[in-house]
Parts: sequence; C-alpha cells; structure tokens
Amino acid sequence: MNIVYMDGKKEPYTTSEIIAECAEVQHHTITRLIREYKADFEALGILGFEIHKLDTRGQPKKTYILNEQQATLLITYLKNTEPVREFKKNLVKAFFELRKEVAEFRYQRALEKPKRKTLHDSIETWEQAPKHPHPTVNNLLLKGASGLNKKQLMAQRGGHNGIDSLTSTELVRYQALEDMAIAMINLGMTYQDIKNMVFRKKTEVSQ
Repeated sequence: MNIVYMDGKKEPYTTSEIIAECAEVQHHTITRLIREYKADFEALGILGFEIHKLDTRGQPKKTYILNEQQATLLITYLKNTEPVREFKKNLVKAFFELRKEVAEFRYQRALEKPKRKTLHDSIETWEQAPKHPHPTVNNLLLKGASGLNKKQLMAQRGGHNGIDSLTSTELVRYQALEDMAIAMINLGMTYQDIKNMVFRKKTEVSQ
C-alpha cells in the first residue's frame, strides 16, 4: 500500500485516512485531533481536505490532506502503540524516498534544458518534418518514455507540460529517446524512421 503520494506541484503528501488505516486508529479520532489542533497544522502549510460520499452514519466523509510536516506532527499526537510506532518508521521512510525521487527529477530537468533547445533547433531545419512537427515529436517521445501523450500525462498526473509529469525513471528514458531523435533528424531521416525507433526501444524496455 502506498502511504505517500505526489501532487501536481511535485510535493509529497499523505491523508488522514491513510494514517488512520496504517496506525490502526479510528478515522474520526484522527480528524478530531486535526480539528482540535487546527492552528498547529495550518502553521505548517495549507490544510487541505476532500469530501467523499456518505459514511455509514449518513454523513459526508471528510479526508484531510497533509504535507510531510503536518503528518509528522499528527503522529506525535497519537498514543505510542506498536502499530503507531511501526507506521512512524514507514512514514518517515516513504517521505524520504519520495523527496529523493523529486530531487532526482529536478536534477534531470536541469540537465535536460539545453537538450530541449537542441531538439527545437533540429526540428526547425528538418526537411523531412511532419505537419506540426514540435508537438508531434514531443508527444511521440513522451509516449515512448511513459506510454502516455502530453494530454494524457497532464490529465492523470498534473503538471504544466508532459515532461514535468514524468517520473525520474521515465525522464531518463525520454532523454535517451530525445538524443536519438536529434541524431536521426540531423541525418535527414523521416518521422516514420524516428517513430519506428521509439517503439522498438519501448518494446525492448518492456521485455
């Protein structure tokens, strides 16, 4: 079970519902603590929430969205039972691993910026370019890296463009495909040649 997720701004979060389940505490106990110490949680960031369908008592179910500091504070308010202690360790580890992935992603994005300009310039002088070459090639590379095009990535994962929505692993794959596409464009090859290359590589990765 995932206990930490990423929002559209690449910030990790968890929820009151996840904490209740993993710490083996009633959800209403968790939400009562959040309401009781609301000012403490709001001092650590915006206290978001979602309203879900009616619970067993016929009441709308409110689930709080907590950033790392808010979640860490909340578990200090819980009794130190065995499930709570185990969850504390798992939560710290999960936030650390997700922050590490975000750092790797941002590092890869910083390295990737000059390559985007090179791809753009290569397409500008490409005699074999298809119609709407920039979005067409970009969507092809995104699909080769993640299985989704720009529109699908933004709809499912958020972000301002498809590349921002890639995981660190997918971004490395995208960069490798981009390098090959640049080389093929500079050799005067066609869009179909590049498309064949991208999906051949995608098949190799999946095997």
